[in-house]
Amino acid sequence: MLDKLHSLKDAIAAHVPDGSSVVLGAVLEPDIPFAATHEIIRQGIKGLNVIAPISDASTDMLVGAGSVDEVTGAWVGNVSGGLGHNYRRAFENRETPAIKLNDNSNFSIGMALMAGAYGMPFAPMRSILGSDITKSNPNFQITKNPFSEDEEPVVLVPPLAPDVAILCVQRADSQGNNHHWGNRGVAQEAALAAEKVILLADEIVQSDVIASDPCRVLVPGYLVTAVCHVPAAVHPSPQVGCWKRDNDFFGEYHSRSRTPEGFKAWLDEWVFGVPDHSGYREKLSLRLNDLRITGSAMAAPTNYAAD
Repeated sequence: MLDKLHSLKDAIAAHVPDGSSVVLGAVLEPDIPFAATHEIIRQGIKGLNVIAPISDASTDMLVGAGSVDEVTGAWVGNVSGGLGHNYRRAFENRETPAIKLNDNSNFSIGMALMAGAYGMPFAPMRSILGSDITKSNPNFQITKNPFSEDEEPVVLVPPLAPDVAILCVQRADSQGNNHHWGNRGVAQEAALAAEKVILLADEIVQSDVIASDPCRVLVPGYLVTAVCHVPAAVHPSPQVGCWKRDNDFFGEYHSRSRTPEGFKAWLDEWVFGVPDHSGYREKLSLRLNDLRITGSAMAAPTNYAAD
């Protein structure tokens, strides 16, 4: 089978051109591909439409670095600190915002990606009826439910088909087959809806390891465009069984990004100040060791025997 193992630098350069629509943060708070976020900034990629229900500080970093033209999502910020300062500055005290916002709820993003994944012309939902989202996002259409006697309204959500989904998994083989465990958020829908999929794997394993448990596969290898071996790619977000959340790091980012000058200094230190994610890990040093999950709580064995 085709070997899809690439460096993160090469994968981003080849598959995330200027103007791309990119899914980041598809598992909500865990498994955010911060290593890819940093590499996008290092490469000076511009004009992105960042798609995410919650991307924690990742999208805020991209906004502050000037990489983003549009945000399609429900919220941009720092889960432990509040709304992202770069994101706030892009909208506050401006007649014309610095970026375009395609306003969504967490659920509408999930429905839009599901529609894109399964080739649906739209996805119906009702939970945003009565909210201002139907006013702020003209892409949503309110219509009457033809299957209801009282003709109750529904919202039609158009499908999302991103150019690329960048997702983190615990392990993968070099052909793109992979295992992911823990909350999946809308990562599977994002992968199926996207034109390309880039996986950031904490560990590269032999194919028979992946084949031993097909139920943990997030997306089949034939749909994966590139696999990158990037340990701790999720830092400072958590990853089940591998990494704890670095609460202090999030707090430091939120504090330093409160001003444009503080954000620039943070960017110079943590993104431009290291050559790649390997250098980033070296800079974290013992701090990263303290975040590694060393305990063991194994799942029960599963029998896949056919006879």
